[in-house]
Amino acid sequence: MNSIFTVLRFNTDLVMMRAMERLSVVFSGYPSQENAARMLLKLGASVKNGAAYFGDIELSDTAIGRAAGTDRRVARATIDKISADKELSEFFSGLRPIALLADVAPLIGCSTLEIVPTNAKIPGILADVSAVTLAAGISIRQAVIDDPDGKSARLLIVMDGTLPAEFIPSLRQCRGVASVVLR
Repeated sequence: MNSIFTVLRFNTDLVMMRAMERLSVVFSGYPSQENAARMLLKLGASVKNGAAYFGDIELSDTAIGRAAGTDRRVARATIDKISADKELSEFFSGLRPIALLADVAPLIGCSTLEIVPTNAKIPGILADVSAVTLAAGISIRQAVIDDPDGKSARLLIVMDGTLPAEFIPSLRQCRGVASVVLR
């Protein structure tokens, strides 16, 4: 029987895989534009009505170009291509940025657990790691998988307090866990 985590992960993987494949198709032959589109995706910037947004803040073509290591014309062409493609337009219009708490965790009384998977596509990694934190009586504030295409994926978990050291071996024994870093 599949857990809700497995089903959600599977559906998320399919959507992300289709989006990444679609990016490759739409931007084939335009590597600078593809790079800009992947940057927008990684940052959670949405594209709506021919403009890019970070939340409700409209991003200028110049700012996007600078961040992507190119110029405003490439940024404009990227946004235009995303807007013109029905599938990418639908996908990008639904994105939104999130505040990643991992680097500021100590400032808010939390710690960060970094899980490096053996293979990010193995279902249940988050479920197993969550079960260990539950057994330790530690509450999870945030869980984010960095690097959506899975090449150098990391699961970042921000927890209230610090996970007791005796639970680290249990984390290492979770399915799909290659290494554990407690920050």
